[in-house]
Amino acid sequence: MQMEGRRGITWKTPNITADALKIFAGVIMLIQNFSIIIIEKGMIHLDQYTQQELSQALADDSDLMFLAGVGSVLQLIGGLAVPVFAFLLTEGFRHTSSYRNYLLSMVLFALITEIPYDFAMSRKLVDWSRQNALAAMCVCLLMLYFLRMFAQKKGFIYSVLRAGIVLCALFWVTLFRAEYGLCMVLLTAIFYLLHDRNILKTILGGAVSLLYVTGPLAFYAIWFYDERRRDILPKYVYYIFYPLHFLVLGLIAKYYC
Repeated sequence: MQMEGRRGITWKTPNITADALKIFAGVIMLIQNFSIIIIEKGMIHLDQYTQQELSQALADDSDLMFLAGVGSVLQLIGGLAVPVFAFLLTEGFRHTSSYRNYLLSMVLFALITEIPYDFAMSRKLVDWSRQNALAAMCVCLLMLYFLRMFAQKKGFIYSVLRAGIVLCALFWVTLFRAEYGLCMVLLTAIFYLLHDRNILKTILGGAVSLLYVTGPLAFYAIWFYDERRRDILPKYVYYIFYPLHFLVLGLIAKYYC
């Protein structure tokens, strides 16, 4: 992409495809979950400390302090993935040839992921205290389905209906305690309802993404998305990668940390 600047200077900007965004989000997610599962839960054993005990342990052990610092940096990097996932979900909804198959695939892999997710996060095969991010995405897809019914309708009543749909989605992701739930719902609604209003979409989306500190930086990639979908990798590779990386990281944390 080229943009004409002052004095006739042409500035080159990147052309970012859907596949590039998927790979980027997958790598960033892997970095974040490596921090949580390997460093925090496997090496530091964060869950065994109270806040006061952790502060004392960090003060007494410089190696532990270093690991905690590395984990914190990787977590900050991980915040870049959330807006990209929400954006890709919205684009997938807009362009899918079969909403039914899209939703069923998301539900199926949300269920498949839950056991390796619980094992990696809590060392339990079943843990109802929180659910994986695909559960939040399933709720978001249902929300988008109902938003589409009223997307082109004007007037106060329809605005209230759209707000009610978003609030219902927020209720369900909170009830499920789904990872990324609050941010995912709000970002997905913003990306869908403000699809053609790039500046407002970026401002509001960036503000919501501040929940993850570095999240607004991801809008650089989203801004230059060119809507090309080349399918460098089959779509189910991305689905399979999600439960697989939890399983691998969970096994490493359990047996090698």
